[in-house]
Amino acid sequence: MPIFGVEHDCILSKQGDITIAYEVRLPELFTLSDQKYEALHQSLIKAVRILPKHAVFHKQDWFAEAKYAADFSKEDTSFLTRRSERFFNERPYLNHLCFILLTKKPAGRKVSSSVFSNLLCSSIVPERTLKPQLLQDF
Repeated sequence: MPIFGVEHDCILSKQGDITIAYEVRLPELFTLSDQKYEALHQSLIKAVRILPKHAVFHKQDWFAEAKYAADFSKEDTSFLTRRSERFFNERPYLNHLCFILLTKKPAGRKVSSSVFSNLLCSSIVPERTLKPQLLQDF
């Protein structure tokens, strides 16, 4: 995706796509009951179904290796809390980040190929992308 720029907290591509990125905090694995997991799943399905025409939903998970940093500055902790902090101090774990990217493609956009070039167009950006109401509607 050739990026044209970032404006109004949106990523713009050279082909006229508008992308909005969100960081999502999901619950840890195996911490939800069956009912809560199903409710989370159904709410995600509802969100995808109400997306406008020519929209793309992309969920991206990042896992980075990190080490637990204990907090020994607390003075009024119990014996078990201090021992737990010492036990887990500098232990490796996977830090999880989740991003949802919503992309709105312009209607009537031609498929990119070596035959079609932006140099032959009257405008670099599709006409519909230039309308400010499009971003508000999205």
